[in-house]
Amino acid sequence: MTEIATPRPFAAVILAAGKGTRMKSDMHKVLHPIAGRPMLMHLLASIEALAPVAEVVVVGAGREQVEAAVAPRGARVALQEPQQGTAHAVQQAEAALDGFDGDVLILYGDVPMVQTETCARMLARLHDSDTPAAVVLGFRPADALAYGRVLLDEHGMIARMVEYKDATEQERAVDLCNSGLMAVRAADLWPLLARVGNANAAGEFYLPDIVMLALADGRASAVIEADAWEVAGVNSRAELADVEGAWQARRRAKVMADGASLVAPHTVWFAWDTAIGRDVTIEPNVVFGPGVSVADGVAIKGFSHFEGARIEAGAQVGPFARLRPGAVIGAQAHVGNFVEVKNVTMGAGAKANHLAYLGDGDVGAKANIGAGTIFCNYDGFFKNRTIVGEGAFIGSNSALVAPVTIGRGAIVAAGSTVTEDVAADALALARPVQQEKPGWAARFRARSAEKKG
Repeated sequence: MTEIATPRPFAAVILAAGKGTRMKSDMHKVLHPIAGRPMLMHLLASIEALAPVAEVVVVGAGREQVEAAVAPRGARVALQEPQQGTAHAVQQAEAALDGFDGDVLILYGDVPMVQTETCARMLARLHDSDTPAAVVLGFRPADALAYGRVLLDEHGMIARMVEYKDATEQERAVDLCNSGLMAVRAADLWPLLARVGNANAAGEFYLPDIVMLALADGRASAVIEADAWEVAGVNSRAELADVEGAWQARRRAKVMADGASLVAPHTVWFAWDTAIGRDVTIEPNVVFGPGVSVADGVAIKGFSHFEGARIEAGAQVGPFARLRPGAVIGAQAHVGNFVEVKNVTMGAGAKANHLAYLGDGDVGAKANIGAGTIFCNYDGFFKNRTIVGEGAFIGSNSALVAPVTIGRGAIVAAGSTVTEDVAADALALARPVQQEKPGWAARFRARSAEKKG
């Protein structure tokens, strides 16, 4: 990831103390996934390219879940208890940033889609020649609803910020809304927060009040704007679905702009890290979970599901295929309908076209796996590997009981259960000898009919 320079060192304070009661979930609100990645992790990834000096996540209810999620990043955690508004929440980060004299970027864990470039613009605006006391991120939604409003003066600076509950009808008619995101110098932030009161309709300490306090001191604040989708908040399952849908629409558009074809775009779902090459064709109803890369020239047929898999150039997969973590489909290989592949590498030109389960193994280049083949990889205690050599042919309805190796160019006869290694270029037959009893079927039917009658 390429780093973007900021005017001064900065710390990120992310508010995540809300209970998220409207989600009706045992999972903390900010850990609910969008495109297979927790909302909070989307946000942290956005600021990662800006190289923050510190990340402080302000937590409350469900703090253990959030702490466990951010611990691998080395993020600091501050507790807000009880929750008394956004200004009070930011105050809880002061101790964690003791001695820090840079800029502070204030974000919200349930506003996960803010982009790196937008955060950089906020920090840069803070150091323009007019030296605003704070920079507020505004937006103009199609329906302003109950958002707080941002009122500008004749110079384009902030004249007033007001919560919807406290706004007049005239103020509510303004369409520039406050996202809640803000950039402030640490030297200004903590003294201003200490002066915030709670004489408002909700009896809470509002973060936007620091803008008005600074203005009373003769220091104006600035606003920059972002698209509404970028600052969409998530407070319910419905809003989560809305943000997911908007994210998917943007990703589909990018995938097509980069040279892939989506036959029915609205039916294809990507993960946050899905990588799609050029001249890839994706048919309807395909789902990509996390960890999937698709090289150039791949054809993916409908109703397929992928996670943790790599598909190399020119391969064909589907319809109704499932690739699970560890699946590697080699160049020009075919994985067909109702085939499941897990932790198996299929070599170049290998084929498994019908109704197979391939788990834990390697399939050599140009090997053919017949319909109904199963890699019997699990003995109830351990997973074992199946090795199929280059150019080998596995007949239909075969069971390969791992650990087992099928040699290069070997043939396994249809219906075999193979429990021992097969030498290169050998034929393996592991099935009972066929027997035939003339007239038995007719006699059976006659006896059965007589008993029934």
